[in-house]
Amino acid sequence: MTLSNANTGPSLPRATRRWRDVLLFGGLFALALIGLVGLAASTGWEEIKAQILRLSFAQFLALLGFSLINYILRGLRWHMFAHRLSLPIGILGSLRHFFGGFAMSVTPGRVGELVRMRWLRRETGWSFESTAPLALMDRASDLASMALLLGFSIALSTSGIAGAVPVTIFAFAAAIIATRPKLLAGIVTILFRLIGRWPRLFARFRAAAHSLKHFSQARLLLPATGLGLLGWVAEAYSFYLLLMWMGADVGLWMAAAIFIFSTLAGGLTGVPGGVGGAEAAMIALLSMEGVPLEVSLPATAIIRVTTLWFAIGLGLLIFPLAERHSLKVSHALENN
Repeated sequence: MTLSNANTGPSLPRATRRWRDVLLFGGLFALALIGLVGLAASTGWEEIKAQILRLSFAQFLALLGFSLINYILRGLRWHMFAHRLSLPIGILGSLRHFFGGFAMSVTPGRVGELVRMRWLRRETGWSFESTAPLALMDRASDLASMALLLGFSIALSTSGIAGAVPVTIFAFAAAIIATRPKLLAGIVTILFRLIGRWPRLFARFRAAAHSLKHFSQARLLLPATGLGLLGWVAEAYSFYLLLMWMGADVGLWMAAAIFIFSTLAGGLTGVPGGVGGAEAAMIALLSMEGVPLEVSLPATAIIRVTTLWFAIGLGLLIFPLAERHSLKVSHALENN
C-alpha cells in the first residue's frame, strides 16, 4: 500500500454536498453544545456571578479589553498567513472566520475550529488540504509565542515553576515541527506505514505538510510570532491586574508565568477549553505563591470568564454570520 497525492475523485452533486454540510454542521454544533454543558456543570454559575461582583464594572471591562486585544492581534496574524497563501479573502473576512471559529473552542482538542476551513472552501473553492496549513501555523505560532513568554517570565520572576522547562521545550518542539514541511511530511509518512490504513486521508495530510513551505521564511515567522507574543502578553497582564485588584502580592512576571503555564497545561489535556487542568494548575501555583484560596479561587474563575468564556461568547455571536455569508458566497459562485 502506497501513500500518494492522487485525485480524490469527481465532485459531489449539489444536493449531496448540501446534506453533507448539514450533517457536518449538526455534528460540530452537537460537540460544541456538549462542551458548553460540561463547562457550565464544572464551574457553577452562582459562584462565578458572586465572584465577578467583587470587581467594578470598569475593571471587568478592562479585563475584557485586554482579551480583545489578544484576539484582534491573533486575527491579524491569521490574515497574514491567509495572505501569504494568496487566498482571495479580505481582512474583514479573515477576522470573521477567526472570531467565528471561537464558538468551537469547546470541542475536544478544539478540532471544531477547523470549521474555518469549511468557510474558506465555500468562499474560495480551495480544498481542505490547501487551507489546513493556516490552522496548523496558527497553532504553531501560538505555541512559539507562549513558550517565549513563559521562558521570559520564568527567567525574570523571583521564583520558578516546577515543570515549566519541560512544557516550554515541548511547546517549542511542536512549533518547530509544525514549521518544517519535510520533517512533518516525514512524520506523516511514518505514521501511515505504522497504521497501514486510510491512504487518501494521509495523502491529504502530507500534501498539507508540504504546503507549509509558504510559511518557512523568517520575514513572515518573526512578525507572526511578534503579534502572538503581544497578544498573549495582553492577557497575561490582565491576570496580573486582576490579582493586584484582589490584593494578591504576586509580581508581574510570576503572574504571567502562572497564566501561560496553566493555559498550556489545560490545552495539553485535550479537554474542551482546557477546563479542569488549567484551573487546577492556576489555583495550585497561586497557592504556592502564598495566595489564599479565598483569592485564588475567584481570581481563577474570573480570568477564565474574561478569556475562555469571552472568546466563546464572541464566537457564538459571529458564527451564524460567518455561516450565512459563506453559504451566500458559495451559492453565488455555483450560479455563475
